Amino acid sequence: MAEMDYTKAQDVWKDVGQSVEFVVLGLDRTKPLAELQDAITEFADRSQAINRSMNVRAADGNLKTAIGFSYTAWQTLFPNKPVPAELEEFKGLKGPEYSMPGTEGDIFIHVRANDMSIVYEVVRQYMTVLHDVTTVIDETKGFRNFEGRAIIGFIDGTEVPSAADSAEVAVVGDEDPEFVNGSYAFAQKWLHDMDFWGQLKTEVQEKAIGRHKYDDLELEDEEKCHNAQNVSAKVEIDGEERQIVRMNVPFSEPALNKTGTYFIGYSRYWSVTKAMLTQMVEMSDYLLTFSQLMSGQLFFIPSRELLGDIADGEWTE
Repeated sequence: MAEMDYTKAQDVWKDVGQSVEFVVLGLDRTKPLAELQDAITEFADRSQAINRSMNVRAADGNLKTAIGFSYTAWQTLFPNKPVPAELEEFKGLKGPEYSMPGTEGDIFIHVRANDMSIVYEVVRQYMTVLHDVTTVIDETKGFRNFEGRAIIGFIDGTEVPSAADSAEVAVVGDEDPEFVNGSYAFAQKWLHDMDFWGQLKTEVQEKAIGRHKYDDLELEDEEKCHNAQNVSAKVEIDGEERQIVRMNVPFSEPALNKTGTYFIGYSRYWSVTKAMLTQMVEMSDYLLTFSQLMSGQLFFIPSRELLGDIADGEWTE
């Protein structure tokens, strides 16, 4: 069995990126299984070659990528192989006022770099392999906002572990030896009512988030709304606060008045992310009061080693 080695993980634990693209694809199940498996085998191989080539072409581009598969895709593509211990189909969550939908998705692609031209070229080349066997469920282009702020104006990522600690939070260890150095990725697209949010006074916004807007200092507990974002998203398991690695980015079509946040959380344990999401809907997180959730699905991001095994055809036998 492989040993835990963060360098063998895909890019799940650092660098949110300047320019970002998320792609969710569905497998075309009208095609023979062998054809789907052959395409995924080729993609696992060529995607890594594409990455290496781009790192030569744009050596300072800071390219980072992650490729994953949902539970339904795993069952389809690798029917004779084991399944990651916590991988499941996300079917949604319901709270007293709001819910989080579970939506379709088989293949997840997360690409980020310093320049959108790099992101474009990588995704374009990926799709030359995948185009004939998939349909596009969602394609979202994100960006780093001023000062690393979320689109609602607050500093984003304050609760994310430091770079030194994030790998341990994001990467599977020896608790699941077959899938060591993998990661669980939860992708969720939020569309915000920015007009509603913009009409709120700064003091109200701060109580809703739980932090000062300008300098990011945390408010005292008694100053926050009961469902403030940094209250409802704080998860404790067995008395210990647990964290995930969030690489959220804004997206927007400003002329169409469509603006939101693409939430992406990488975690060593899906159970931690799921507990956080469950608490958010049960407490009616303030963000839910002016947001529409467009998507939500869980994916497993295999290690680079496992991607290599898939590329060699070992996982489609």
